[in-house]
Amino acid sequence: MEGTPPEGPKKTSLGLDENVEGLLAYLLFWVTGIIFLVLEKESDFVRFHAMQSTITFLGLMVLSYIFAIIPIIGGILSYLLWLLGLVLWILGMLKAYQGERYKFPLVGDLAEQWLEKVNI
Repeated sequence: MEGTPPEGPKKTSLGLDENVEGLLAYLLFWVTGIIFLVLEKESDFVRFHAMQSTITFLGLMVLSYIFAIIPIIGGILSYLLWLLGLVLWILGMLKAYQGERYKFPLVGDLAEQWLEKVNI
């Protein structure tokens, strides 16, 4: 309609734009994921990205520690996990900032399922 201002990004219960808060859910990996899972009460978009961040980066950290115990091959696997984490970190922040509910392989579906169970 003429005269109606275009809709901007939706605001969250914390007062930030959804895309910015979604990006921040990835900023400090699983730490900010947990923080936004606890603090954000309204935005399913932000809560999804926070849950995906938490599951992804906490899982990668645990696997990295397990692989680090294994001589030689474990170090290589741990390094590859670090590279995977870097790619997912950048991809997650980029997609969230673009306003896209992008699901990582394997983890994205799990994040949606778990989010339904912990939705407060």
